Formats: sequence, C-alpha cells, structure tokens
Amino acid sequence: MNVITLMSVSAIWGKIWPILIAVVFFGFLIFFHELGHFSFAKLFHVQVNEFALGMGPSVFKFKKGETLYALRLLPIGGYCAMEGEDGESENTRAFSNQKAWKRFIIVVAGGTVNLIMGIIIVAIMLGSSELVGLPQVNFFDENAVSNQSGLQEGDIVKKIDNKHVFCDYDLGFLLTRKADGVYDFVVERDGETILLKDVTFKTEKKTINGKEMSTVVYDFSIVGVPPTFRTVLKNTIPVTLSYGRLVYLSLFDLVTGRYGVSDLSGPIGTVSYIADAAETAATETNWEYLFMLMAVIAINLGIMNLLPLPALDGGRLLFILIEMIFRKPIPRKYEGWVHAIGMVLLLSLMAVVSASDIWKLIKG
Repeated sequence: MNVITLMSVSAIWGKIWPILIAVVFFGFLIFFHELGHFSFAKLFHVQVNEFALGMGPSVFKFKKGETLYALRLLPIGGYCAMEGEDGESENTRAFSNQKAWKRFIIVVAGGTVNLIMGIIIVAIMLGSSELVGLPQVNFFDENAVSNQSGLQEGDIVKKIDNKHVFCDYDLGFLLTRKADGVYDFVVERDGETILLKDVTFKTEKKTINGKEMSTVVYDFSIVGVPPTFRTVLKNTIPVTLSYGRLVYLSLFDLVTGRYGVSDLSGPIGTVSYIADAAETAATETNWEYLFMLMAVIAINLGIMNLLPLPALDGGRLLFILIEMIFRKPIPRKYEGWVHAIGMVLLLSLMAVVSASDIWKLIKG
C-alpha cells in the first residue's frame, strides 16, 4: 500500500512540477517587468500606490511607506499602480505631473528589462549547449537538391529571400515560409558575397495540427563550434535579434491570414508549452529547447509591450512621444479613453485566446 501510495505521489508530482516551473517563470517575467517600472518610478520620486504580482483577490499583502505590496491569486499578470497614471492629479509626485522624459523612461523600463532577461537567457542557452550552431553549410546529405542548385559546402548564409540570417535558427525558420521550396540565397564564399537565385529544396506533405502542409526537406548540416566565452558573446545578440524578429513576422502572418486567432496562445497556452518543454528537458537531460522557449517568450513579451498599441506600454510611449515632439500633451481624458478601449479589446482577445488554449488542453 505504501509503495502504491509513493508511486501515485511520484506520478502526480511528475505532472505538477513542470507546471510550477512554467508558472514561476511566467511570474518572474511579469515581476521583473513591473520592477522595471517600479524602480524608475521610485528613482524619480513618483508616488507608487501599489506593486502587485498576479491579478484578482490578494493572497498576501503588506504596506511599506506609501506603497502597498500584494501577491494576488491569479498568476496571469501584475501591475505597478502609480498616482495619476490614468488621469489628472493634484499631487506633485503624480506620474502625470512628471516631465515627459521621466515618464518615457518609466514606461519603457518594463519592456527593456524583459529584453535584457531574454539576452541573459540566450547567453545561458548558448553556454550550456554542446555546440553553438553557425549559419554555415558544413556538409550535404546524399543527393541533396540544394547542393545541385547552387549551395556549396563552406557557404556562410547571409540572406534568404532578402531576409537577413542572424543565426542558425533562421535557416530552418525562413525555409518554412514558402511552400514551393525555391529561395534566393545570399552567401559569403571565399570572402566574396554571391547571390544564388532559385536554390531549390525537396518538399513533402505533412499533416500538422490537423492541416496538410507542404514542408521543406532540410538537406544539409551546419557548422557547430564549442561554446567558449568568445563564441557565446559573439552569437548572443544575433540570436536575440532572430527571436525578436518573430514578433513582426508573426503579426504579419496574422494580418495576412497565414495564421488565425486559434493559432495564438495566451498565458494558459504559454504555461502549457513551458511545462511540456521542462518535462521533455528533464526526461532527455537536454535543457536547450526549454531555454530557447523561455528566451523567445521573454524577448517577445518585451517587444510586444513596446509596440504602439493602446493599453500597452508602447501605446503610452506613443502619446509621450507626441507630447515631446509638439511640446503639448494630448488631453488626459482622450488618452484615457484610447487606453480604456484598448484594454477592453485586449481583454476580449485574451478571453478568446484563453478559451482556445483550454480547448486545446481538453482535446489533448
């Protein structure tokens, strides 16, 4: 009986701990994002009324000085509530009464911290990998089609279809963006930059998430180098730029109909993906994919928050930039209306995406 009980507990714990890792990581991203706002608000002597991790009813809270610190029940967000953040205030220390450059720094700090976190995770990922991949052809598979249409061993790939190749990840990613398997490459060969027109790859049909898609057969291997301090330092920023580019390419794909709302993931889906990656990493003793996923999420969260969309930090930055350019702020009530409408739309989208995430989990 005791053995059975221990096995049951072990099985349950095996399912729970990856989810806990995912929730904690997501919480860290939110915490440090809000900490960025909080730190510069305090530095500029702006009154912070509340600093909260999570949403909904408070689980734990205490007040120190003028600020209430709270841990809230739902681990789906957080906030740094500053006096006068969403309207007028007579308090001289209110956010709305600060100079534009101070408000700009306070707002931009959150997303910037997430980007820095992403860079750090990328460095850890590269440093812990067996080899750091480079966008350079090492050798071809037997009868490789791409070799027959222009690519050669030793080629350093610079562009694919006029999109810059920052790192090895871009090779696989950019080759998935066309169904016909024909691309224009720009490579560096023996110190010379060469344009290769119509480099062709074999394609095959696969069913992915219930959809039949044409996929490219990746028919060459790339160069890998040991993860020394120099190679990690040299490749960290290019990999970060590659992950960051996913934001606008994904938005472009969403607008053009390549992907639908059902393909998006919110906090529930994100936690699920991280949990799956953590479980796989522990089973296979390979944490590289987990670090990659965490880095992508941190970088994308930072960039998404800085996009000029209502209710996001970038939307606030846009209003501040307009004020700095024209030396006159847009009336707070109009700005408040824009952010309020944006928040309603954002919450509605989150509700739809969360429902989609839950349905995907139920379907298994």
